Amino acid sequence: MKHKFTNYFFAFAVALTLSLSGCQDDDPLDQLLNLDDIEIDDHGSTNSLTELSEDVQLGSRNVGKNVVLHDITNEAGVDFTYRNGRESGNNSILESLGGGVGMLDYDMNGTIDLFFPGGGKYQKQVITGHPGMLYSNNGMAQFTEIATAAFTNDASLYTHGCQVADFDNDGFPDFILTGWNSLKLFHNQGDGTFMEIHESAGLDSKSWSSSAAWGDYNGDGNLDLYVCNYVNWSFANHPFCDGPNPGQREICPPKQYEPLPDIIYYSNGDGTFYDATAEAGLSDKGKGLGVMSVDFDLDGDLDIYVANDTVANFLYINQGQGEFKELATLSSVAFDGIGNSNGSMGIDVGDYNLDGKPDIWVANFEQEAFALYRNDGGSLFTYVSDRTGVTSLGGLFVGFGTSFYDFDYDGDEDLIVSNGHVINYPRSGRLLQMPLLLMNEVNKQSNYRKFVRKRFDNHDYMDTQHAGRGLAMGDLDGDGDADIVFSNNVEPAAIVENQTAQTGINIRVKLIGTQNNRDAIGCSVTLHCSTGKLLRMTKGGASYLSQNDKQLHWALPSDATIDRLSINWPNGHVQEITDVPTDKPLVVIQPTPDTSAATTTQ
Repeated sequence: MKHKFTNYFFAFAVALTLSLSGCQDDDPLDQLLNLDDIEIDDHGSTNSLTELSEDVQLGSRNVGKNVVLHDITNEAGVDFTYRNGRESGNNSILESLGGGVGMLDYDMNGTIDLFFPGGGKYQKQVITGHPGMLYSNNGMAQFTEIATAAFTNDASLYTHGCQVADFDNDGFPDFILTGWNSLKLFHNQGDGTFMEIHESAGLDSKSWSSSAAWGDYNGDGNLDLYVCNYVNWSFANHPFCDGPNPGQREICPPKQYEPLPDIIYYSNGDGTFYDATAEAGLSDKGKGLGVMSVDFDLDGDLDIYVANDTVANFLYINQGQGEFKELATLSSVAFDGIGNSNGSMGIDVGDYNLDGKPDIWVANFEQEAFALYRNDGGSLFTYVSDRTGVTSLGGLFVGFGTSFYDFDYDGDEDLIVSNGHVINYPRSGRLLQMPLLLMNEVNKQSNYRKFVRKRFDNHDYMDTQHAGRGLAMGDLDGDGDADIVFSNNVEPAAIVENQTAQTGINIRVKLIGTQNNRDAIGCSVTLHCSTGKLLRMTKGGASYLSQNDKQLHWALPSDATIDRLSINWPNGHVQEITDVPTDKPLVVIQPTPDTSAATTTQ
């Protein structure tokens, strides 16, 4: 989350915007016709940038015409606001991260419930946490608060993130809460309640943690945990940073602080963990805010990508049995297209160009392009933000929660991003910012792909400005498509229902592991159809401080034909399914060596 930038980089970004964006005729970015007309002040801000970031006309009406997203927060019964303690007047970097949201079916009744980390406050150099809030879903996106009954009101942690997994394979989802000075592990008791067990489980970190990613990193069948740590801020290390007026205190940028090392915990197989950071070969210090674990090189084991704030990002390639090599620079995913480290926050992985390989998407700070790294195979990537139109959009926003999803039923995945500034007195851009929906568009003659912002004109959530932070996606109302939950910073969370008419083919798959972890994290699934080979993966980590539902989605045009579904399980077994339902979810249970595959429909 950088606060100052060089004139050189901004000029470069604008140049790319002009040459590569391919904007519509009515796009306000077309106003920037000559770099000589852009006035850059001493803080790196521009009048043009501010005007554009406030302009509701930015984008195109000609993409995603069928997409309908509607705010149903009031009807849904969700009344939650993440609180960061800013009323104390400390103006600390602790206030800037915000909180996420976790999706989980905590009572295993077949519906997606929600947990929101509560944040915290501090007075007289004492930090206390606000309780999180658990909402039960009746199956129609109508929620009831049950946090107290579920024993999740732990006020000892200033919380940020929520990452969900059934770490002990007992059939009930558990979750980890990250935050300042501790981790909390809530074990699902199976009766609608949770027990906090981080001490007995061996999760003894006292660092400032942000995001985390569950995954079986050493291949023993048990879920392990990668934890991102941020910076060494404390009350003893709380420098004064100037605001726009003399004597006015502003939130200090992350470059004021030293980075912290991340931690990886390996499972002992009995519900407890040990610190395996040295064993795994992790020695780098970052300022981690986002993390995703998938099999990037498609060799059968989980790798790890970390989005770091103002320092190089990490790509840990698994060498087998949980030993890693950090290869981000060699793989061309450490920096942007001109070799700069960015203020990286949100992250997701998807196959944007339908070539069967997982690509990396990173939401960055304003006046930086959002990063799209194309997977070329062999742990090698190419930075393609410029050639895909991303550069023309990312420089105007401070991006956080983000996710791939096919919103317009055309067979390729689009991108959604939650945005909002991190400081109290921004010199460029706005404190509150609109979310982005970026449609994945293709020229069928050349197969050239570009992301174009969809313009909303309905004054609904997607057409208004927010203090965006966390974002999670899942089918809240059981209608077959994924809805969106936004967790904002000191602003009510929002439930946005996907009301897009399902004129195409909708495929939903839930995987249940038996030989590996029950959540099937590490699986790659390919839908073979007339549209192409469409890859989806069960991922460890997600978005920013958040957890998506683990059900996999494909949306296809109505005239598409389906051949088969190929499931690559973490144990190396490849399962083929030819009878793929399009009118109901498909549940696939991992076959054992002595049994055939088990599949059911819901």
